[in-house]
Formats: sequence, C-alpha cells, structure tokens
Amino acid sequence: MATDPRNPGESYLRFWREYHMSTLTTPRPDGTPHVVAVGVTYDPEGGCARVITNRNSRKVANVLAAGAEGARVAVCQVDKGRWATLEGVARIRTEPEVVADAVTRYAERYGRTPAPNPDRVVIEIALTRAMGRA
Repeated sequence: MATDPRNPGESYLRFWREYHMSTLTTPRPDGTPHVVAVGVTYDPEGGCARVITNRNSRKVANVLAAGAEGARVAVCQVDKGRWATLEGVARIRTEPEVVADAVTRYAERYGRTPAPNPDRVVIEIALTRAMGRA
C-alpha cells in the first residue's frame, strides 16, 4: 500500500520508530543489487531517511559510483506481517554537523550511541516513495 513519505499514517511512522533492523539496497556499478543489513532513521518532516556507515563501505562506493545525481536506493524493514519500504535518491554526506545529527537520531531509535568513528559518513536518502503494511 502506497503512502506519502512526508505525511505517513501514524501506524507507519510508529513502525519506523520501533527498534528494527532494515535492509539497504544499492545498485552496484554493473547494475546488480547490493543488499545489506543497516540501522535506518526516518525523518518525514525532512523528507529523508539516513544510514550512518563507514566511508570505506561497499554501500558508500555504490552510491558514489552513481555520480552527482545520486543512486536510486531502497530501505526496508519487516516484522512478521508488517513491512515498510522507503525509496529515494541517496547521496553521501560528510559534513560534521550532518553526521552528528544522524548519530543522534540513530541513538534515539536504537537506544545506544555508536562508538566514535572518524570515518563515519551518512547515506542520506531523499525520499520519493513509501509503501508498506504497518
């Protein structure tokens, strides 16, 4: 079921605030999908989702390989019969204030602050579509 990523229903938003791991799907340079488990935060007011990660990860390389226009990606979480997917265009953010904000959001959702990492970056996804059954 499609939903507006900037104005989701309360149950959809509540599902994204619960503790769930997700998958991030990025396109490899050859076009095949790369799927990996991640923690995701969802910001409907900002129209984006965020994944914190190491700048040397394959997922970051995939996004960077897509060029300045960004990479089309999806994040998805599942819990029994409930599921939610967010799709959009990913770009890599390295600004210290953006990384710090993403870490704070991660800590709020997952109940723990990640250890400091000087190589941490943010995969920021400008959302274009949301769907699910939450």
